[in-house]
Order: sequence, then C-alpha cells, then structure tokens
Amino acid sequence: MKKYRRVTRTILIALLLAFVFRSYLFASYIVDGESMEPTLNDGNLLMVNKAVYDWKEIGRQQVIVFHANEEEDYVKRVIGIAGDEIAVKSDQLYINGEQVEESYLDPLRPSDGLPFTNDFTLEEVTGHETVPEGHLFVMGDNRRDSLDSRYFGFVPAEAVVGKVDVRYWPVNQLGVQF
Repeated sequence: MKKYRRVTRTILIALLLAFVFRSYLFASYIVDGESMEPTLNDGNLLMVNKAVYDWKEIGRQQVIVFHANEEEDYVKRVIGIAGDEIAVKSDQLYINGEQVEESYLDPLRPSDGLPFTNDFTLEEVTGHETVPEGHLFVMGDNRRDSLDSRYFGFVPAEAVVGKVDVRYWPVNQLGVQF
C-alpha cells in the first residue's frame, strides 16, 4: 500500500511540475508560413521561453513569438528596440546609423540581382523617426515574403509571448541558436 502511495505522489508531483512549466515557463508553437526561412521553416515545432523577459530585456536579433491579434501569434526577429533609428540602404541594415551584420540571411539571399530587403527608413514605413518606448520593430528573415513591422507597425512589448529557445521538430533540424 505504501508503494502505491509513493508512486501516486510521484505522478501527481510530476503532473503538477509539468503544468507549471507548460503554463508559466515554456510554450510550444508551430511555425506557420515562410516568413522566417531559412532560420525556421513552415511546420517546425518550437519551444518558447515565456519567463526569460521577466529577468532581462528583449534584445535585438532575438527571435520571438508575439500576439499579432486575438487569433494569431507570429514569430519574427527583433530588429529594433525603443529609441532605435532603423534604415535599410543598398540591402544593408543600419541601426542608429551603424551597419549591422545579418549573416543569418546569407543562405536565403538570392543571386537574381534584386535587393533582398528593399530600401526603407523607419519614418517611411511607420511615420516615426525612432522605435517608441515599450515597442519593438520586427522583421521576418525571409525579407521578400514577410508580413512584419514594415507593414503592420510596431509590436507592443507586452504582446511578446517569449523568446524562441529550441526548435525540436523535425529532429534533423534540432536547433538552439537563432
């Protein structure tokens, strides 16, 4: 009888821990679409760290999941944070006047002679000179085929679900650095 109580207690504790981890610390998401290729592909399963931004600030270049509206969550890369001036000139990203290396785009850059990212300034696409306090400017890695801040504007920081930490499916694409 004691053996069954121990097993039952162990199972209940495991279920409670799984519930806490799932509800408060991590969430699982499925990539829907091609806007983050080649970093993330349609159908990839992701583990999103929901608690990381309770301890640290959201940073540039991080891949995040956020509530785009009441029905959809999007996965995009943070390009700009509060106070940043953003521009793309001759297919190069500039933040606060300094060129930013985006090596994660290299596998997708076509050699068709056309720009991968069309020229723009933050003011042209949002009407603001800088990213407002409490907001982010996000873009998909597949710059030619991404619905992102160039089209829908800034993302409120409170809409962020969390940081993409792990791609766990398919197993042959297991990854932890994005």
